[in-house]
Amino acid sequence: MINLSVLLIIPLITALVVLLCSNPIQVRATALTGAIIQLTYSSLILYDFISQRAIGNTAQMLYESHHSWFSSLNIEYYVGVDGISIAMIMLTAVVVLTGILISWNVTKLTKEFFFLILLLSVGAYGFFISLDLFAMFFFLEVAVIPKFLLIGIWGSGKKEYSAMKLALMLMGGSALVLIGLLCLYFNTDTGGGTHTFNLISIAHMHIPIEAQQFIFPLMFVGFGVFTAIFPFHTWAPDGHSSAPTAASMFLAGISMKLGGYGCLRAATYLMPEAAHIYSPWIIGLSTIAIIYGAFATLMQTDLKYINAYSSVSHCGFVLFGIGMLTKTALTGAVMQMVSHGLMTALFFAAIGMIYERTHTRQIAQLGGLLKTIPFIITVFVLAGLCSLGLPGLSGFVAEMTIFMGAWQNPDNFYRIATVLACASIVVTAVYILRAVGSSVMGPIKNEAYRNFGDATWNEKLASITLIICIMAIGIAPFWLNNLVSPDTQLIMENIARSVGK
Repeated sequence: MINLSVLLIIPLITALVVLLCSNPIQVRATALTGAIIQLTYSSLILYDFISQRAIGNTAQMLYESHHSWFSSLNIEYYVGVDGISIAMIMLTAVVVLTGILISWNVTKLTKEFFFLILLLSVGAYGFFISLDLFAMFFFLEVAVIPKFLLIGIWGSGKKEYSAMKLALMLMGGSALVLIGLLCLYFNTDTGGGTHTFNLISIAHMHIPIEAQQFIFPLMFVGFGVFTAIFPFHTWAPDGHSSAPTAASMFLAGISMKLGGYGCLRAATYLMPEAAHIYSPWIIGLSTIAIIYGAFATLMQTDLKYINAYSSVSHCGFVLFGIGMLTKTALTGAVMQMVSHGLMTALFFAAIGMIYERTHTRQIAQLGGLLKTIPFIITVFVLAGLCSLGLPGLSGFVAEMTIFMGAWQNPDNFYRIATVLACASIVVTAVYILRAVGSSVMGPIKNEAYRNFGDATWNEKLASITLIICIMAIGIAPFWLNNLVSPDTQLIMENIARSVGK
């Protein structure tokens, strides 16, 4: 019997045991064991979920569990998952495991570092399984403070500035989400003057259109800040560039997906009429983010800034797919969240491995690395090829699904936006090929580079795990499409039903 609370208990217990460890060896072994158990249990949930659907279980949410949390305000610990949630849970488990492997050589405050990484996973799992909006907000906040500490203590460069900027902007986004949730709460009526945060119940109510028009932008922009919506994206490049490798992997691979998931699940699903009204604004801002992020990346000379600005562009595709309000585009948006999470985690892992050996991320100072660290550079090149959308890798599948879904919208404005978004692929190819060519090809620019050792066992295991996942989506995308498509169909039906009234 699947119990979703176990997803929270595993990393929480692991984090507490880490605090009791007496040396770094025990800390690493405990964190890795906990991460493996997380991935194993997440895989068990995925297998059982697919089995349940195969035998005809069509319940909207599976493995539901209700417990009163704050009865006077009708707040519950209410959890359950559908295919979209499962995809996000699997992404979280993979990124946490690979992040811990990449961080194997962390020596500064090792115990505290792994404790915070595990605490981040508690927040992410809780957010993705919560069906009570207040609980969802609670877990969203749990995933903010550890990021501030990870960057401020273990980061590099302008780490204090970057940590403060990230925390303040994400707290600002959280404040907008909270205001929106409270307004939504007071526009629900379950009878007898009582209100609810129950996501499923709210989805079956009709929130007044006037209230939707006020609440939707608060929640969409609030969650959008987490996914670097334009113009509230500026925390992402600084935060990514200053964060330690594992924190960068988590920040771009999972945390930015909290925003996309919230925009889809809490804003678009619950307020479909407002989503339809604000759709042109969403498309406009996301198109700007896609194009701006691509050209801003083109101007960067630091490998981490290249991946950070690239993430702004690629996460723009997530909001672009949501704003199109077609089933195929929504499915593509979820696939893009998973694909980008895996791809950017691999990219940051490769950049971290290069930096650990060269002590620089400047393209001009690198060169000829393919001769000295071939495995690491192969990983770096694969991550880049996935980013530019090479067929056979997950990036191509996700972006093509979004483009096909976007073109199904017959309005000229949406089709022009689609053409512009497609054109950004050319810019992406330019900055990826330039970064790869300048960094790894040609003669060795520094003779000290000849003495480097290639990837260690933990770095190889982390890289291979992420590559397998990327190729599993790129070569056989049907399993991910079949997982999330029925649930994006439910969201579309809710939109069609509400707009058609």
